[in-house]
Amino acid sequence: MVMLSPEPTPLAQINDWSDDLTALHAQIAPRFERPEVRARAGRYLAGLLGPVERRNGWHLAEQIGERTPDGVQRLLRTARWDAEAVRDDLRAYVVDHFGDRTAVLVIDETGFLKKGTKSAGVARQYSGTAGRIENCQIGVFLA
Repeated sequence: MVMLSPEPTPLAQINDWSDDLTALHAQIAPRFERPEVRARAGRYLAGLLGPVERRNGWHLAEQIGERTPDGVQRLLRTARWDAEAVRDDLRAYVVDHFGDRTAVLVIDETGFLKKGTKSAGVARQYSGTAGRIENCQIGVFLA
């Protein structure tokens, strides 16, 4: 009889990635001018990878130990940082760690129908999911 080990829990996986996450944060940290913003960016990155059901401002703030989403929203909305340089740093990290000449990158744009207008990016726009113009959010996923 072969015993299969149980899949690691998401929290255990995050703990296993701790050193890699620290290295990634060190790579992008110089792109953030203020030390408080730099630290929050590292916590935010860990929060995105953490076991949170919904990745919105409130849930991510709770995940990273903040009482309100104000700091997370400030990070994304008004904090000074070089988004293009962070994008380039993240791309380089992914290529270095996961790159393979035989790999295929799949890009998928998906629409999420929404009833309200409070979520980021919600507007009346064409959604392939609905096949018409609807109140929705469009997400682009890479795999």
